[in-house]
Amino acid sequence: MEHLVFEIGLALGLIALGGLISAKLRFSVIPFYILIGMAVGPHAMELWHFDFRFIDSAPFIDFMGRIGVLFLLFYLGLEFSVGRLIKSGRSIVVGGSIYIGINFTLGLLLGFLSGFPLAETLVIAGITTISSSAIAAKVLVDLKRTANSETEMILGIIMFEDVFLAVYISILSGFVLSDSSSLGGVLLSALVALGFMLAVLILGRKAVPLLNKWLRIRSNELFALVVFGTLFLVAGFSETIHVAEAIGALLVGLVLAETEHAKRIEHLIMPFRDFFGAVFFFSFGLSIDPMSLGGNAVWLALAAVIITLIGNFSAGMIAGRTASLSPKASANIGLTIVARGEFSIIMANLGKDGGLMEILQPFAAVYVLILAILGPLLTKQSKPIFIMLNRWFKFKDRRVQQE
Repeated sequence: MEHLVFEIGLALGLIALGGLISAKLRFSVIPFYILIGMAVGPHAMELWHFDFRFIDSAPFIDFMGRIGVLFLLFYLGLEFSVGRLIKSGRSIVVGGSIYIGINFTLGLLLGFLSGFPLAETLVIAGITTISSSAIAAKVLVDLKRTANSETEMILGIIMFEDVFLAVYISILSGFVLSDSSSLGGVLLSALVALGFMLAVLILGRKAVPLLNKWLRIRSNELFALVVFGTLFLVAGFSETIHVAEAIGALLVGLVLAETEHAKRIEHLIMPFRDFFGAVFFFSFGLSIDPMSLGGNAVWLALAAVIITLIGNFSAGMIAGRTASLSPKASANIGLTIVARGEFSIIMANLGKDGGLMEILQPFAAVYVLILAILGPLLTKQSKPIFIMLNRWFKFKDRRVQQE
């Protein structure tokens, strides 16, 4: 820890370099942050005081990355509102079920057809099912799509995924780590997660008049402390009841979006969102060892990428249709949440803890890296992709002409 500040400065310099290169090339910044993170790390070199291994600072960088996820999801919630989310409750449940059902089934098929045992197959299905809420939040904000008609469905699916994740991790950990699972414990975990989300949304909406009064704070310093304190308390508490801290941050944003102070909070949060969000993607790249990537893991990952692209697009089209969205908006759903990230890595680590086949971790790393890079690109190019596919499948209807 002797040169912690210097190492953090070096990391920030590399992140800034990645951002400058992406701006010069007019390319999505996310892949550059991830690739620069991969280029350094424990496998890298030490040159005089420039320690590119980041051994001492890695835990601190990882923590800064976690904060980045919170700010990304919190800001996304601010751009939305509880009212819109509650009004779309039925379509979100239906859409989320379709999304999870298609991607989970395809993940199971990939595992079984590749000859993996049941436990490994269940882990593979978990890796390929859950999207990266952090990357989805980043691209929605960067592309200014937070007000789009499909965004409420995208946010709903992200929240629905977290309920599924709470249940699935409970089942899978019991199966992988101890060969048993308590049905009562699984159901309780799911009910607590769902109840917490609904309680925050419903009570938060009713408390808007009080929040308006409490947040009438002239001092910017005190205002920031109150907002940040609320954000971290709710996000941290949500993690204690097995709801992802990122979803807790999203819920706080959704509630505060209903207040008269929403614009002031957005203005306060933006620089923190951008700074810590960039650190998150760098830290994710830092966690991937390029030397471990290769062999059968690459081919398995490529197969998984193909079925994920097909499954995501199909799920988005079907989910969008159930919500009466246009074909173009429906295509945006699947393409926006195609990236995989933090939750897939959690699944792979669960397999490692359970002593499952070693291929799971390098497979997850390659799979996540490809989709983390490909996801923002597909989202940005969603319009020409839809036009191309529409020539073959004739999705287009009269509503598309108006978009």
